[in-house]
Amino acid sequence: MFTPLVLPNGATVPNRLAKAAIEENMAGPGQLPGAAIHHLYERWADGGAGLIITGNVMVDGRALTGPATLVLEAHTPLESFRLWARAARRHGAQAWMQINHPGRQVMANMGGAAMAPSAIALDMGKHSKLFAQPVAMTAADIGEVVARFAATAQAAEKAGFTGVQIHAAHGYLISQFLSPLANQRTDEWGGSLARRARLLLDVVRAVRASVSPGFCVAVKLNSADFQRGGFSEADAREVVLMLNELAVDLVELSGGSYESPAMQGETADGRTLAREAYFLDFARELAAVARMPVMTTGGIARRAVAEQVLASGVAMAGLATALAARPDLPRQWQAGHDVEARMPAVRWRDKTLAGLARLALVRRRIRNLGAGRDGGLRYQPLWTLVVDQLRSAWMAKRYRAWRLSVNPAN
Repeated sequence: MFTPLVLPNGATVPNRLAKAAIEENMAGPGQLPGAAIHHLYERWADGGAGLIITGNVMVDGRALTGPATLVLEAHTPLESFRLWARAARRHGAQAWMQINHPGRQVMANMGGAAMAPSAIALDMGKHSKLFAQPVAMTAADIGEVVARFAATAQAAEKAGFTGVQIHAAHGYLISQFLSPLANQRTDEWGGSLARRARLLLDVVRAVRASVSPGFCVAVKLNSADFQRGGFSEADAREVVLMLNELAVDLVELSGGSYESPAMQGETADGRTLAREAYFLDFARELAAVARMPVMTTGGIARRAVAEQVLASGVAMAGLATALAARPDLPRQWQAGHDVEARMPAVRWRDKTLAGLARLALVRRRIRNLGAGRDGGLRYQPLWTLVVDQLRSAWMAKRYRAWRLSVNPAN
């Protein structure tokens, strides 16, 4: 667990524990990282993870996963991002920025652009109207997105990050192109898996060409999207084989989407995930064919489980909500303390609201960490969700004002 990992490009990760991405939703004015983000990442850097992956950073300010999401575009001022990278790297960890485009997973109250491979809206049951109706992307739209990923990666390197992770999981734009449910195109970006994977492969190539050889390029991929007729384990295997031919330094395996939140332990297709290390069986199989190191995230909160992951042939264990609950968990394990870290469970009948409450609890916790308050973890889910929704509405208003100030015509 605490031995270094040398990546294909020659970079070294100090140990095999990663702080996996958690969307912070803590952007300051201008959708930039501020003092709270910097302090939060100092806490995680102090915690001892060998790899620190940020929450997703948007490549296009017109399309955000949430109103307080960070944005890094070609002409974004970099000073606050430099301070962020410095905070994450202060004890020698690799610091990678997760870069993303939400595609159709955009809230309707954001007033932004919801683009997708096909004009197919999210199916969230009675909550579907919370999300914008997407429009099918043109070839020019697709080309612009590829260029935006490359520009954001280049800016991340200039800011001092040591790598980027391209988000191709959890139902966001690249994942939508991979899914035969969301992608019903009949052109060169739809139909066969090779065509559905074209956007991902083009983004990887463009990002790799825009950064230096020593800068790490990773991909986050669903092991499956856990929807009937969707992106499958067999598809994931084929995509990993495609990525083998490119200069990819690590693949992180996760699963699910807003419609089927397997990353939270829930699936839409009725499959039962492991109680811990949800995607380990999938990751073990994919690690056997991957030329690059494989990491898995989801449900890892105990040292014994992290050791099981690494003993199975998976190169890295990703910790997400566990490091929200206990930011010093790697240091505790390295010191021999067999502690675990979990956020409060939410077991409401309405799965969508339960998922939103779980996210709200995590966001409340990391905001407290960013403010220098450890506090306890006995948050009340309903009250936390209500406050989170009120905060989100206020941040959406601020975001809309910012977007109009940047581009009054849009």
